[in-house]
Amino acid sequence: MKSLLVASLLALVGLAGFVHAADKPNVIIINIDDLGYADVGAFGSTLNRTPNVDRMASEGCKLTSYYAAPVCSPSRAALMTGCYPKRALCIPHVLFPIGGNGLSPKEITIAELLRDQGYATACVGKWHLGDQPEFLPTRQGFDVYYGLPYSNDMGPVADGVRSNLGEPVKAGNPEKGQPPLPLMRQETVLQRVLPEDQCKLVENYTNEAKSFITANKDKPFFLYMPHSAVHFPLYPGKAFHNKSKNGLYGDWVEEMDWSVGQVLETVRSLGLSEKTLVIFTSDNGGTNRGFNTPLRGHKGSTLEGGIRVSTIAWMPKSIAAGSTCNVITGMIDVLPTVVGLAGGTVPTDRVIDGRDLWPSLTGKPDAKPPHDVFYYFRGLVLEAVRQGPWKLHLAKNELYNLDSDIGEASNVASANPNVVAQITALAQAMDGDLGVKEKGPGVRELGTVADPKPLIDHAGKVRAGFEAK
Repeated sequence: MKSLLVASLLALVGLAGFVHAADKPNVIIINIDDLGYADVGAFGSTLNRTPNVDRMASEGCKLTSYYAAPVCSPSRAALMTGCYPKRALCIPHVLFPIGGNGLSPKEITIAELLRDQGYATACVGKWHLGDQPEFLPTRQGFDVYYGLPYSNDMGPVADGVRSNLGEPVKAGNPEKGQPPLPLMRQETVLQRVLPEDQCKLVENYTNEAKSFITANKDKPFFLYMPHSAVHFPLYPGKAFHNKSKNGLYGDWVEEMDWSVGQVLETVRSLGLSEKTLVIFTSDNGGTNRGFNTPLRGHKGSTLEGGIRVSTIAWMPKSIAAGSTCNVITGMIDVLPTVVGLAGGTVPTDRVIDGRDLWPSLTGKPDAKPPHDVFYYFRGLVLEAVRQGPWKLHLAKNELYNLDSDIGEASNVASANPNVVAQITALAQAMDGDLGVKEKGPGVRELGTVADPKPLIDHAGKVRAGFEAK
């Protein structure tokens, strides 16, 4: 009778009732680089074969109005901090090697908050929130790090960063431009990344992820898996080369899908499915190599195709199979959602823009939309504001109803002056927080170092203290 009573109580409180470390839900975030909204079958692709992502969607919840950022570093800052990118990483574009800036060590990341709850934490893949020691994942809450500190196109041209697989490597002055790409483990540089190494990235990341999950199967874990795929240059693994109907890009999308399947199968085989939340997403909209249908625009813009990304949440029995979440959500919401599931609390000494998505993901009847308003920043500039279905592009005074016109084809500003006025007022009010064109009072300190140095110099010498032992 006592055991039956306990079981009944646990069923009533659900995930919110997790107390002991062994009962806390695991969290896996798979973040693809530059994936188009319709590059996977679950979101409309008929060209790329993505059976594993499609299965994940059929077993979980599709988030159809989920926002990242126009480019990668800001998007990753939003994910790590639960804040609009401009608040936590106020930069005009993206971070570059030896640029001297990064996510401030004063920021409190999702990894730090989960580690405080007893989680083992790992980052496997592309970081891109600063390449100086102070900014690396190991200094931002991750116990384990394996991957590239920035994009796979950031290196010397002669190292193949401007050439796809099978193309002649372009010539370049090895003494100029960006330093070589370093593959890292913890704070050790393992090697300089050349074309043949790029072809192994997805496989290596996948093996590292599987090993981490297996090693931590008996304790709560947080795995952040930001892929280098499918960012240019395109380097699918040899087993996937020339296998798709969509060229090199399709090859890499399909290898990415294979990786998702490997991670999920590891979770299933260990009996962890019902206590593991897996989120699949992209850091920004797709480039013109991919498909963003039915959205307009591409990466780098605040059109829907530049910032709305295909996203899936999977946790069998907690999240209904085949469900859909259409309300405004985004990278900013991941931190409060998973920290709440883990039994923690979000920081109260600073602004957190994100909200807890769990009621919406699990279809609670009384769930309130986490956001009525979303602000579209491109770098320092507020370019658009969405309220409910209405989206106003500020510079051109273009208004679209995204419920009926997701492709932003018909400007209805003249027919809806009251809506335009209301959203314009929201934008003006933001000038007192993050600022509309410049830094506002709500912008926090950017991480800065005075004398940045490359992790590998052009001669191939590894920075002191980062050499492989």
